[in-house]
Amino acid sequence: MTRGLFRSGLILATAMGFFCLVLLTPGITSAQPPVALKQLDDAFVQVAQKVTPSVVNISSTRKDEAASGIPESDPFFKNHPFKEFFGDEWMKKFRKGPGPGGGGPLRPAAMGSGVIVSADGLILTNAHVVKDAHEIKVNLSDKSSYDAKVIGTDTESDIAVIKIDAKGLPAAQFGDSSKMRVGEIVLAVGNPFGLNRTVTSGIVSATGRTNMGLIDYEDFIQTDAAINPGNSGGPLVNISGDIIGINTAIASRSGGYQGVGFAIPSNSAKLIMDDLIRDGKVRRGLLGVNIQDLNESLAKSFGRGKSDGALVSQVIEGSPAEKAGIKSGDILVKFNGEPIQGAAHLKNLVGKEKPGATTKLSVFRDNKTFDVSVSIGEKTAKAVGSAQPTAEATTSNELGVEIEPVPQPAAEKLGLKEGQGVRVKDLAGDGAGSRMGLRPGDIILEMDGAPVGDSEGFRKALSNAKKNQVIRLKVQRGEQRIFLATPLG
Repeated sequence: MTRGLFRSGLILATAMGFFCLVLLTPGITSAQPPVALKQLDDAFVQVAQKVTPSVVNISSTRKDEAASGIPESDPFFKNHPFKEFFGDEWMKKFRKGPGPGGGGPLRPAAMGSGVIVSADGLILTNAHVVKDAHEIKVNLSDKSSYDAKVIGTDTESDIAVIKIDAKGLPAAQFGDSSKMRVGEIVLAVGNPFGLNRTVTSGIVSATGRTNMGLIDYEDFIQTDAAINPGNSGGPLVNISGDIIGINTAIASRSGGYQGVGFAIPSNSAKLIMDDLIRDGKVRRGLLGVNIQDLNESLAKSFGRGKSDGALVSQVIEGSPAEKAGIKSGDILVKFNGEPIQGAAHLKNLVGKEKPGATTKLSVFRDNKTFDVSVSIGEKTAKAVGSAQPTAEATTSNELGVEIEPVPQPAAEKLGLKEGQGVRVKDLAGDGAGSRMGLRPGDIILEMDGAPVGDSEGFRKALSNAKKNQVIRLKVQRGEQRIFLATPLG
């Protein structure tokens, strides 16, 4: 029987209780891989050899805390945007204090990666790896260890620059992240779970990922290269071994790799790095508007057939936008000639501008598009940003909203005049108001551009709105103003 199996080209073998089926081809004793596959294999090896000497292991400790277990009051670990990047169990392992059970004073540690960007010891990493650190240790590929000092951190982009006292270090080179295409091969290098200079491969899954809720300025490269706790701050490189991203976060339900990782594009990281090295901080441009994305209903309500651009929901008094004549309800469609893809895109474009620069905005208003010049201000606070409705609108003839007058204390706090707006007291769960994104406590200021000041004005405006195909609300939510819209059947 064995002879018959051999003649047919099959051998059935057992080892350690496992079965394997081996296919043999008569006359071939050592098959050679295709040339293209061998070249790709060599390319991966060359990239790894080029990059890994530049990747460092970073461990940072914070000031002692008299507590046992996890310091829940510590913002570095509680509600941190990258808490899932480490995972609770993994974090516990590295944050035990002295003594049995980890009791006593704690020195919480963050572990991550970094990449050497200059021969004299400048290292690029994530801000959350070294934020509020009392002590930073850097381990190099030659097993040498150095204390590091922080040159600058920018939590809004999660980029930091640190420095060690060393010379002649192997520095990695920056690539052009704007040229990366979906499907290109990339490699992630870092120290997942403390496993120094681990190399994983994958492709660019997507570019320009925004609205992830991770950091203030988002324009992520998404990749399926394996990224795990400890990779944070390490480089994502192209097939030439050039940095095209800084690995920052993962989307995971388990706390580990599930095929969705995010990296800050190298072009953005380098701009921030240069500012931090030069000034120790990042100066960002300010337009002075609250903006939101458009959906089909909102675009139609403003007479625009496309939902690109960014909708101005509020103009800040005294801001560069107000001085340039920008108004609430304007749709900003181009910034210095570049089409605006959405609110996050515009926020990134403005943030990259230096204060004092003069820029050109293309504005859609009253079915016309025109250009205005704006002198960019300087961002000093987080009060101005993007406001996002919470739900998609659906077709309905009734809002299903119970309203009440705005209480005087709330009106004074928000700067509302007497008789300006009505407050949403309650919502029908199946009503259009609920489905379009209204919330209890919202203050309805306008309906289809008509001011609403009391219940009678609300009913009148709603009656008039039913004559149109779309109803649009201007809403005060906290300190922000946003637009909501829904088609009417």
